[in-house]
Amino acid sequence: MLSQKPLLICVVGPTAIGKTALAIKLAKTFSAEVLSADSRQFYKEMHIGTAVPSKDEVEAVPHHFIQNKSIFEGYSVGDFERDAIALLKILFEKNKVVIMVGGSGLYVDAVVKGLDVFPNVSSEIRAQLNAELDEKGIETLQNELKNVDSSYFEKVDIQNPHRLIRALEIYRATGKPYSSFLNKESAKRDFETLFIGLNAEREIIYNRINLRVDKMVDAGLIDEAKTLLPHKNRNALQTVGYRELFEYFEGNISKEEAISEVKKNTRRFAKRQNTWFKKNEAIHWFDYKTDTSQIISFIKEKNAL
Repeated sequence: MLSQKPLLICVVGPTAIGKTALAIKLAKTFSAEVLSADSRQFYKEMHIGTAVPSKDEVEAVPHHFIQNKSIFEGYSVGDFERDAIALLKILFEKNKVVIMVGGSGLYVDAVVKGLDVFPNVSSEIRAQLNAELDEKGIETLQNELKNVDSSYFEKVDIQNPHRLIRALEIYRATGKPYSSFLNKESAKRDFETLFIGLNAEREIIYNRINLRVDKMVDAGLIDEAKTLLPHKNRNALQTVGYRELFEYFEGNISKEEAISEVKKNTRRFAKRQNTWFKKNEAIHWFDYKTDTSQIISFIKEKNAL
């Protein structure tokens, strides 16, 4: 593909697969900068549990959208789309290649294709769903979403109440599943996109996840989560690695059970990431052990770089 447009190389795949390391190697090769599309890594108060790039990695090549927000700030996928597109215009003036990396499929798609347009929803519907969450628990919302929109249920983080409520409020307001509003006509972008995906056998991914969680615990994840307990209801903290430890701090489960739950829920998260990305036929998949030189050669040949 020979194009005069600049190129956004998107490195995607499940958590713990090695996306950050590959993105940095690609950035060095193409003298590019890295744009993070991992919604968990935006927040400066969350360091260990979100596996942000190390100090050495960040210093190796310029990174953007890494710990640039606070959990006390509201920051939506729409905000990210706006900020990322504005930044890309600046970065593409310096270099015709930018690397975007992350496992948050919705955020990647927002930059590449634009956000889908959803109807307005009355505040009463949202208030009712929040009341049901408080009174009946998250399983009630999970079961309803599974019944009315099994497609979205398969790929959304069902442990995140905000995502559940967003999907259900659309359904209750329109009578149509949330997934029916997805994947409409893409926005026009002034750049080309090349997707590079990393993957491995499920057992390998799960083993890598378990090892990463153990390393996070050793690095001080429990102490980090403890400092965030007073703010546990913040949207940014409705995420794997923190919710489970909040349950431990409140005496609902043991420390060992909490760590086990972190591993289990991270594995579930990885499965949903794969479900999301596998639907994108534009992704060129490589085994996580593939030599970077092969991927670089593929990119150069594909894009005449």
